Amino acid sequence: MAKMFSVQDFFKRFRDDDKCLDHLMQVRFGTELDCPKCSKHGKFTRIKKIPAYQCAWCGHHIHPMVGTPFENSRTPLQKWFYAMYLFTASRHGVPAKELQRQLSVTYKCAWRMGHEIRKYLGQVDGDENLSGHVEIDETYIGGRTTGGKRGRGAPNKTVVFGMLERNGDVMTRVVPNVRRNTLLPIVTEKVTQGSTISTDELPTYSSLAKLGYDHGTVNHGHGEYVRASRHVNSMEGFWARLKLSIRGTHVHVPAKHMSKYLAEFEYRYNMRNNPEFMFSRLLLSF
Repeated sequence: MAKMFSVQDFFKRFRDDDKCLDHLMQVRFGTELDCPKCSKHGKFTRIKKIPAYQCAWCGHHIHPMVGTPFENSRTPLQKWFYAMYLFTASRHGVPAKELQRQLSVTYKCAWRMGHEIRKYLGQVDGDENLSGHVEIDETYIGGRTTGGKRGRGAPNKTVVFGMLERNGDVMTRVVPNVRRNTLLPIVTEKVTQGSTISTDELPTYSSLAKLGYDHGTVNHGHGEYVRASRHVNSMEGFWARLKLSIRGTHVHVPAKHMSKYLAEFEYRYNMRNNPEFMFSRLLLSF
């Protein structure tokens, strides 16, 4: 079992803004490098009055925060690092109110920090192609409706499409609908041809075999959820955790922001919910 990266471990390692800035400089540029201006190799030393480092030969400045979520932010760097720690230590996400409380910042600042971190989690996680045995499914996320249609075609819902490689990564997309011309281009772009694909009985997927995939289905409408190795239970498990977290932590996520929340939960799943690894991967990714 992996050693937990505790709050005490965090503050021991990043006790102030200077330590956080030193880390950024180290992972992005190193302490010794060829100066972009004079081309001489040497150490860059910290400038006391500004968050930057200068060349020992010509005085050229390097600003480690440029090109990161912290650029142009007046929030202390240690608070940004701690916010990222909270995102990786939580299994169900971090609402803006919790960031506001723990960081002692305004709600507006906390909300912006949360969304910047979610966007960055998506960039770090990336979208590597899937292969092997891939489960494909779609779900509908949104407020409860009173009466009327439920599930596919229900109003006021955000349509989310997902693909999960068994023993591998998960990939999601917010989509306008579940038609063939919407979903199949995503599949052919992101799933290696020749892979095994399992889906439910949605007719959209019926032409996957013609596109070069080993396609099999289970018929949920008839109460069938497993047929030998064919099922989408892992993908549905991801949906269940996502919806539980949204309802319990965020209550409601607008469609225009859904992709950022999906990126957060994809990152958490793909890092196997290992907080120490998740946080270390973030810190090495700038």
